[in-house]
Amino acid sequence: MSEKSFVMLKPDAVSRRLVGKILARFEEKGLQIVAVKLLQISKNLAEEHYGEHKDKPFFNSLIEYITSAPSLALVIKGDDVISVIRKIVGATNPKEADLGTIRGDFAMDMGRNIIHASDSLESAKREITLFFKENEVIDYDISDNLWIYE
Repeated sequence: MSEKSFVMLKPDAVSRRLVGKILARFEEKGLQIVAVKLLQISKNLAEEHYGEHKDKPFFNSLIEYITSAPSLALVIKGDDVISVIRKIVGATNPKEADLGTIRGDFAMDMGRNIIHASDSLESAKREITLFFKENEVIDYDISDNLWIYE
C-alpha cells in the first residue's frame, strides 16, 4: 500500500550541494517525490518540528543548526515508504551508518547528519502538515505519466 513520508535535507546537505545525489537515491529506488520546497526554517518552526527533544541537552544547538542555512523539505510516496526511506538514509549516527546509505556515504558527525526522515506514519503526517499546505502535495499516479519512446 502506498504511503507518504516526510524527508528533510538539512543545511549541510544543501550547502555541500548533495541534493541531486540524495534525491536520485530515492528516485532510483522507485519512490515518488510528490512535494519539494527549499526553505529557511524559522526558529518557531524548528522548535515545533523538534519539540520532542526540547528537554535534551542538544536541543539548542539543533535549533541553531537547522535554522542556520536553507533546508529542502520533501514528501515522498511509495510502498512501505517509512521503512524503505530509513534503510536508504542509514543509522542516525553517521559513524554507525552502513556504507551505501546516505549518512554512511556523506555524513561524519551526529550533529551534522545530512538528513531527517520520519520514523512512523504518525510522525510523517504531523511533519508533512508542518511544512506543506495540502495543495502543495501533488498526489499523482506515476503509472499514468510514463512516456515510453521506442
